[in-house]
Amino acid sequence: MGKRVGLAVSDALSKFEATGEARAFVQRFSVSYEFPVYFTRDVFSESGSVLLEAIRAEASNRRSRVVFILDEGVAREMPDLPRRVSAYVAANSTEIELAGPVEIVEGGERCKNAPELVERLQRLLVSYGVDRHSYVVAVGGGAMLDLIGYVAATTHRGIRHIRVPTTVLAQNDSGVGVKNGVNAFGFKNMLGTFVPPVAVINDSAFIDVLSGRDKRAGMAEAVKVALIRDGEFFDWLEEKAEALALFASEPLERLIRHCALLHMRQISNGGDPFERGSGRPLDFGHWAAHKLEALSGYELRHGEAVAIGIAIDTRYSVLAGLLPAGADQRVRALLERLGFSLWHPTCDARRAGRQRLLLAGLEEFREHLGGELTITLLSAIGTSVDVHTMDHTLIDQAIDWLRPREGV
Repeated sequence: MGKRVGLAVSDALSKFEATGEARAFVQRFSVSYEFPVYFTRDVFSESGSVLLEAIRAEASNRRSRVVFILDEGVAREMPDLPRRVSAYVAANSTEIELAGPVEIVEGGERCKNAPELVERLQRLLVSYGVDRHSYVVAVGGGAMLDLIGYVAATTHRGIRHIRVPTTVLAQNDSGVGVKNGVNAFGFKNMLGTFVPPVAVINDSAFIDVLSGRDKRAGMAEAVKVALIRDGEFFDWLEEKAEALALFASEPLERLIRHCALLHMRQISNGGDPFERGSGRPLDFGHWAAHKLEALSGYELRHGEAVAIGIAIDTRYSVLAGLLPAGADQRVRALLERLGFSLWHPTCDARRAGRQRLLLAGLEEFREHLGGELTITLLSAIGTSVDVHTMDHTLIDQAIDWLRPREGV
């Protein structure tokens, strides 16, 4: 195979030298990506094998050096976690070693707004002497995983990273994806990479210590992916809404697992894992959500903003004649039964000329993707459709539909 390629290149060079024609020499190769997503409990118990299994799959025949970075919020709720991580490494010292002390960093959206934190962590990895055969294990919520994935991907042009998501939102959506990034220049996720982790480990023990607000916020992504890809899952969410609103363990774990698998299937089979095109079905409801987060000063959780964005775009789908009437009522009812508030004062924030500030989210969404505006809407519960224009009047009507009703 290599010999034939060499001859072809030699022939092309000979022709180029003989004729002097301008010519493109095509470089072609492909890289296959594969990584496991584990569902387990108590990953850092000293006898736990999942993390070691993930490292063994990638490691050469040597003891692997590992950097652990923990989300401050997780460490606060589980104060014994740094000790447990160190004890886990000590118990498995024939295979892994700490490259440096367990590091704790601020979590939440604020950590993605701190360029000095990115540089500090990059310097930290360099000071620990980690290389491309080392591992960065990030334990935290989605924003913190975005940050650490970006730091790992941009140090030594790529240090292997393992995600241990600790929120519903991270376990069922962002943590199983291939994106990393930080906010910059006033825009969400402006700087980032498409670099898959070497493994994702979803540990249900972390969900136990979450606040109710954070448990609920992650459910919005399950509603989203059900609406665009799986009508039967939407029916199940309706059936289990009351139990989910009470955060019952069994249905919540099933929600996380099924939602994660749907996201994985879309990334694997959707034909555009690194978002080279204009369509992004997994961002249904997100053009509004990203803007709402920013307008609220990130007082709104991502999932809370997504719930509002889903409701707006579902109602718009009906008003635009794409989705049968009544489907919007089902979606609104489900979100409210799960405990979401579908109105926030930023929904009605306006410019001096009276246009809603939220509408600027459309152009910001297009700029982030580049190319033609592409918004995912619904043609049925479980089926999505892409459009390239949106009527501002109908968007205003969809937002007004969400205003709190009298007596409710």
